[in-house]
Amino acid sequence: MNDDPHGGWPGQDPDPARRPQRPTGPPRRPAGPPPGYGQQQGPGRQGPGQAPWQRQGGPQQQPPPPPPRRSQRPPVAPQHEPDLITHHEHNGTVDRGYEEPYEDEQYGPETGENGKPILTPAQRKKRRWRRVRRVLLALFCLFVVIPAIAFVITYFAVDVPSPQAVAATQGQAVTYYYADDTEMGKDVPKGGNRQILTPEQIPDIVKKAVIATEDASFETNSGFDIGGILRAVYNQVTAGKGGGSTISQQYIKVASGDDESSLARKWTELAKSFKMNQTYEKKDIISAYLNIIYFGRGAYGIESAAQAFFGKPAGELNASEAALLAGLIQQPGRSENPKVANERWTVALNRMVQNGFLSAADRANLQFPTPIPQEDKQQAGVVNPFIRDKVKEELAANGITADDYYRGGYKVYTTIDPKAQAAAEQAVAEGMKGQTDENLLNALVAIDPKTGGVKAYYGGPSIVKGPDGKDQKGRDWANTPQNPGSSMKPFDLTAYLQLGKGGINSTFDGSNNRQFGKQTIRNAGPGSSCSAQCTVSEAMQRSANTVFYDMVVNVTKPGPVAQAAKDAGIKPAPEGASELFADNNIALGGGKTAVSPEDMAAAYATFAGDGQRRTRHFVAKVTNSQDEAAYSAPEEAKPAFSDDADKSKQIAGNVTESLKGVIPFSKLKCPNGHECAGKTGTQQHTYRPGEPASAKDSNSQTWMVGYTPSISAAVWVGGDGDKALKGKNGKAIFGSTIAGPIWQKFISLYLNGKPAERFDKVKIIGGGGNDNVPSTQTPPDENEGATETGTPSTGPSAPPSSSRNEEEPPSSSRNPPPSSGENGGGEEGGNGPGREGRGGDNE
Repeated sequence: MNDDPHGGWPGQDPDPARRPQRPTGPPRRPAGPPPGYGQQQGPGRQGPGQAPWQRQGGPQQQPPPPPPRRSQRPPVAPQHEPDLITHHEHNGTVDRGYEEPYEDEQYGPETGENGKPILTPAQRKKRRWRRVRRVLLALFCLFVVIPAIAFVITYFAVDVPSPQAVAATQGQAVTYYYADDTEMGKDVPKGGNRQILTPEQIPDIVKKAVIATEDASFETNSGFDIGGILRAVYNQVTAGKGGGSTISQQYIKVASGDDESSLARKWTELAKSFKMNQTYEKKDIISAYLNIIYFGRGAYGIESAAQAFFGKPAGELNASEAALLAGLIQQPGRSENPKVANERWTVALNRMVQNGFLSAADRANLQFPTPIPQEDKQQAGVVNPFIRDKVKEELAANGITADDYYRGGYKVYTTIDPKAQAAAEQAVAEGMKGQTDENLLNALVAIDPKTGGVKAYYGGPSIVKGPDGKDQKGRDWANTPQNPGSSMKPFDLTAYLQLGKGGINSTFDGSNNRQFGKQTIRNAGPGSSCSAQCTVSEAMQRSANTVFYDMVVNVTKPGPVAQAAKDAGIKPAPEGASELFADNNIALGGGKTAVSPEDMAAAYATFAGDGQRRTRHFVAKVTNSQDEAAYSAPEEAKPAFSDDADKSKQIAGNVTESLKGVIPFSKLKCPNGHECAGKTGTQQHTYRPGEPASAKDSNSQTWMVGYTPSISAAVWVGGDGDKALKGKNGKAIFGSTIAGPIWQKFISLYLNGKPAERFDKVKIIGGGGNDNVPSTQTPPDENEGATETGTPSTGPSAPPSSSRNEEEPPSSSRNPPPSSGENGGGEEGGNGPGREGRGGDNE
């Protein structure tokens, strides 16, 4: 470092007035000798131990006062640098030597009026390009880098199922089989009977026609076409026509069923399309597309379309037919418009020529292919809709939901026995032959007591005439609950036997016109009444209302009766369709209590199955399109009426013993060599002002439910609601007049040729006599009371009969006014006013 030219100390201004003033206050560096004290110094430098303001060899001077500060800058923090003598900040002096640096540090660059620095042209140009670069970088990241990253993430996140799996998820016909593995029919989805073809089964001319018409770049694009997308955007802006979707994109859209017009769906669709093209070969993609696309006429898939339009398999389609089907993909809803069909056919052929798939000469020789009339197209037989609905309901409860039902190409092996189903339909047809009352409806359900499998299911006609005379879907009466009438009495007895206080030989007062509080309960007439010491078994045969009403009201109470019915297999809502209303009316099967024929057959099957309740079911097993097991019915049985299997069997056996005598008493017969048991039931019609006088003695619902050791069957013949029904002779119907013969015919047809069978013997429960089964009562003579039975009129104050005996029609002259007493017989809920105190109008 050079010495001061004016002879002063290094860094010392010779003019004290010009020196910067030292800051006041204590010195910045600590007291004491500076570093290097006592060392040899060069000329003009400070000696050892000297302060900066001391000259060598001269007298010591006081430190000069600090120069005045030119600005109020904050003091500079000491720097940790080597403590050189020339560093004034260490010795409390600041000597800049000239004024310019102060201006540069204090005032900075020149500024304009707005206070911003004034830039040179070069600086402005530099700043402008810097901004442009930043904007371009931001745009690049926004439109290239971020989308690319998002696309990669989406690519790995989306799941693209194989073409075969996607095609299988589309609606396919579900094939139903009988219990003997013969085909019952098909449940065809609304889209038609779709069949999945392999790439080899689809002709090349069909593939080429669709590629040329739908996506000319299919063979070369990666799942999406940038040019097509730009054209689609342009068409959207200019209100033009045409989209930009490739075959791969259309495939994804149809396979997912998502047609929402949103950027998110389009983005996912692009990623899936790209991934599909990276995963599968083009021949697999075009084949999968042809297997799921809609062509019109309810036909999904090329095979279904070939059958629907030309009555031939897809493998036999020619170029002209392939062109028409390819052209219709864009406008399938207008397939029956000749002009549209011809235009689309022309477009397809022209594009086939443009893409080199068809020569111009061959194109000129082709003629428009005339589709077959739509009504003449061949369709596979469909399964009974009532059985189908029950199967779908059962599968949904076991994991194969409605969404999955048409996706698996399922084969459903049902429990329906073709012989039993045919017997049911024949028995109903013969039993209803000659009936003229158009209000008569019917149903029959048969269940195997040993497995719980439904052997026959007839819910009435599946197609009926509507009010306007047009065909409409019929109602499944086998699954429709109705008042069961006296067919409910076996559950009264079951609850009674469960108490352990009596049995079928116990006695009750079976006389007519018994008073229970304010309620008078009547029997139907001489045939349905018995003595004051009437056994329960005899009361069951005669269907004595007074005995069972007494049993429920005074002994078991209504709740246990409802529970016994549930234990046997009746499913009340919401699990099932039936209703078990636990009031006194349940004793005689009236009021709000209503049971479906299906539930009745299942409950009586528990009696036939020795007290073991088995889950009633329609499905034995289900396999998918690869013949892999998808579902199997559980094989389960549990004691119904007691935790002890032997006790449950004893209760069921005692109920069976009481029901054996009902069959001959109702003038019905068991097949030769077979034992059977059962119960009839009747619900009386509520007379309304304005109806003919004959309606006063009419019935609205009738039943016959019975069983053998191998089959339980419930037959219902009644009306839609409370209607006065008449037989073919114009007289009231009963459980034994139409329902009974239908049941007998079915049992006879079904058991024909089967080995004879009898019920297991059980010990009789309870007291009231010996352990022997009481003898069967003699049914009333046909000439005694055949036209006049029921309760004789006892004056204006006497209520009418509260029940019906199946063998004894009521007197047409009987017309007592209804009682105003307590509702004890089941007219509550749905039977209209004036039904109180009628005891349920059961048999």
